[in-house]
This record gives sequence, structure tokens and C-alpha cells, in this order.
Amino acid sequence: MRGWPVGLVLWLLLLAVAGTVGFVEVWRFFVQTEQGQLLDYVALTGNSIGRARVESIVDNTLNGISVLSLAVATVVIGFIALARRRVALAVGAVLLIGGANATTQVLKAVIYRPDLGVDVERAAAGNSLPSGHTTVAASVAVAFVLVLPARTRGPGALVAALFAALAGVATLSAGWHRPSDAVAALLIVGAWAAVTGLFIVLAQRRHGGVEYGPPSTYMTLFLALVSLGLLAGAGLALYLTNDVVTTAVEDLGRRRLFAAYAGGALGIAGTAGLTVASVLATVHRVVPRVVPPDPEEPADEPPTVRLLGADDTPTVRLAAEEPPEARR
Repeated sequence: MRGWPVGLVLWLLLLAVAGTVGFVEVWRFFVQTEQGQLLDYVALTGNSIGRARVESIVDNTLNGISVLSLAVATVVIGFIALARRRVALAVGAVLLIGGANATTQVLKAVIYRPDLGVDVERAAAGNSLPSGHTTVAASVAVAFVLVLPARTRGPGALVAALFAALAGVATLSAGWHRPSDAVAALLIVGAWAAVTGLFIVLAQRRHGGVEYGPPSTYMTLFLALVSLGLLAGAGLALYLTNDVVTTAVEDLGRRRLFAAYAGGALGIAGTAGLTVASVLATVHRVVPRVVPPDPEEPADEPPTVRLLGADDTPTVRLAAEEPPEARR
């Protein structure tokens, strides 16, 4: 039985805890406090600036995310894993997609959003955190990275990060969700990705040894650095917006509103990229390239020898132990 990769397990546990704590903090600040609601409200109001220019992209993106597309994507991802003869990976990918989306729907139903007089027009709609559309897109994107062969993971991760970021920003641009809704959804997906990694590692303990594929170091660093830069921009925009939260939204200029909206978009994109980068950093170890059979296990079939029959037709006969007479 394969020994525990302690460092990998601890890292995955840390990612799961970080995603969970991050979600709790986003919910606590942006839902439960007036200041957080105000910051979200200003960013959401700023989406009206330039909406006409991106309306077609936003509509096409959101219209393509549905229960049917989720089911089709899950089947395709599971098929890719099974085609690579990775049953544990197939189950893990389905676990990631199903677990993340079920968690989002449960939390959306049970979380209470207090009416603090911030966004009166949307108060009747109730809670919208976390974003279901963002969860669908991000969970499929991350599962896609998990099942890809090692040589295509780097480019695939870049596409996955862009897709998850586009879906999250689209919900903000369309006015369907506040920035914190999309960020919370991405944190849920990140936590479930870590749990899925732990499941796959546990399922592969029965193998005697593994051969790890090459890590996607450059793409991981690229995604991480770009994502941290985006999050830094989001932090700056959040700081600037915080200076005007006491000002009525209708009194804010276009630059202030656009800065708040851009900051929300940067925060969503940065979280999406960092989530995918965290998965890409360890996927070569979570999903080994080769799992050789245990050399101590007995062979499934007895050895064979190839003979020629009387008509020179090749025949196969099981090799049997020599009789005692032949040994003399």
C-alpha cells in the first residue's frame, strides 16, 4: 500500500480550510455589515457604465450556463477521466462539480441577508450569495484541469481561469450578482477542489508506487502572479470606494462608479485565477501520470509459451511445471 504523501495532504487541508475561512469572512463582511453592503452596492451600480458594449458577450456567456450544460459538461469530464482509465479521478471530478453546486444552492437558501437600508430596490429579492452561475462555471473549469493529460494542463488551466473569471464578471455586468457573490462562489469551488484532491489521494493509496508527471511551474507562477496583481488592484479600488460610501450613489461621478465596478471585476478575476493556480500547483501529484502495478502482487495469469502446431499454425499453451521425471 502506498504511504501517505504527508506534505501534499497538509497542503490540501490548508487549501480547504483557507477556502472555507475566506467564504465565511466574505459572507460576514459583505452580507452582515452595512459597510460591506455599501461597497457591493456601489460596485453593482457602476455596472451600468459601458454595459451596452459588453451586453452581447455577457448574455451569451450567461445563457450558456444552465443545468443542461452542467450535466453535459459533467458527463464529458467523467468520460475523459474514464478514457484515461482513472476511475478515482472520474469519481472525484463528479464529486467536485456536484459538491460545489449543491453547497452553493444550500447556502443560498439558508443565508439571511439583513435589510440595512442600503439597496432598497433589491431588498425584496433577499440573499444572492453565493452565485450559482459562477459556481457552475468554476467547478466545471477546475474539474476540466484535473482530468487533462499532463502535457495539456498548462494551456488548459489558462483557458479554465479565463472562463471562470468571465462567468463571474458576467454576473456582475448583467446586474445579477454583487461582486461578493461571485467571489464567495469561487472560494467554495476552491475548497471543494482541495477536498476532491484528498479523496483522489486516498483512493490511490492501494497502489504500490506512482510516477509523477512534470509540474506546470511556469503557468502556475504566471497565473498566481497575475491573479495577485488583479487582487491588489481590487484592494486599491475597494479602498477608494470606501472613502465615498457615505455619499449617495446618485451623487457619485462616473469615474467613481466605474472604479468601484472595475474593482469588483478585478476581485472576481483575481480569485478565479488564484483558485485555478492552486489546483494546477499540485495536480501533477494528486493525479499521477503513471500508477505502476505493485511488483509484490502475484501475476493475474500463468506464463505462456508459443509453439508451432503440426500445420505450422501458431498455438499457445500454458507453461506448466516440469514433471518430476523430467528433472532427473
